[in-house]
Amino acid sequence: MKILVIGGSYFYGRVFVMQAAKQHEITVVNRGTYSMDDFGVTQIRGDRRDPGVWQGLREGYDAVVDFCAYEAGDIRCVLDNMPVRPVQYIAISTVDVYRRGIGGYKAEDTPYEDRMLPGEAGAYIAGKVALEKELRQICEKQGVDWTALRPGILYGPYNYAPRESVYIQMMVQQKILPRITDADGQFQLVYVKDAVEAIRQCLGNPQTYGKAYNICEREPVTYGRLADALWKVCGDTVEELPMTIEQAVQQGVPLPFAVREQETELYDNTRSLQDLGMAYTNLEEGMGKTYRAFRNVFAN
Repeated sequence: MKILVIGGSYFYGRVFVMQAAKQHEITVVNRGTYSMDDFGVTQIRGDRRDPGVWQGLREGYDAVVDFCAYEAGDIRCVLDNMPVRPVQYIAISTVDVYRRGIGGYKAEDTPYEDRMLPGEAGAYIAGKVALEKELRQICEKQGVDWTALRPGILYGPYNYAPRESVYIQMMVQQKILPRITDADGQFQLVYVKDAVEAIRQCLGNPQTYGKAYNICEREPVTYGRLADALWKVCGDTVEELPMTIEQAVQQGVPLPFAVREQETELYDNTRSLQDLGMAYTNLEEGMGKTYRAFRNVFAN
């Protein structure tokens, strides 16, 4: 297949490009912060909001995989200006598009969050909601098949966001593993290679056209279970450091996941299991691979 990737140089997108380039002809459009030369792909450097970037693409593509649409108009700019319409458009969204506070496991037909929540997180959610609506509207208007993927919290190699990598860095460099003792929040993770597999299963798959998918391991994770998984991979080479939420905040230890029960939002992954045949990597295995991938990075 000929695939146009938008973004693709950081974490999820980067892992997808690394894997997909082994089987497909890949063109990557991004700002060029990181070179993609080692992956054997064509890289076009430019701003996605510049119509000229898309007007210059004279080839047809079997699929567009868009990792970095964040604001209303981002998808429209691409499709309105490509001289040849792609067959399929896969947009990477987020489980955060659902209305908060509903309770239970949210399936793909759960209503969107229609309130403007505060801060950067609120702006991010509002942008993704607007883009999912735009995806449906513009693709149906232009006759392009669309799919929206809504990952949970991504983790794995190449994730330099201050989440699991921060704990691994502390384990490697300080020989300590924080264990948050009073956190009762729950959250759902997805190993990055599983999220990549979800895209692979959607490519050219008519069963996925016009649908959205929650991409996450169903079993919720707690801070305690996360600490257990990390402890398991390092044995007795580090010391556990119990601390409360308040102590973690005072000591600058990141708390990147839901810490309180009232912050918990859970998502149903049944559709991804049925349509995509997903088999999610369990937390212990995924964190083991992630720890081993980062160990040498932080040891240097």
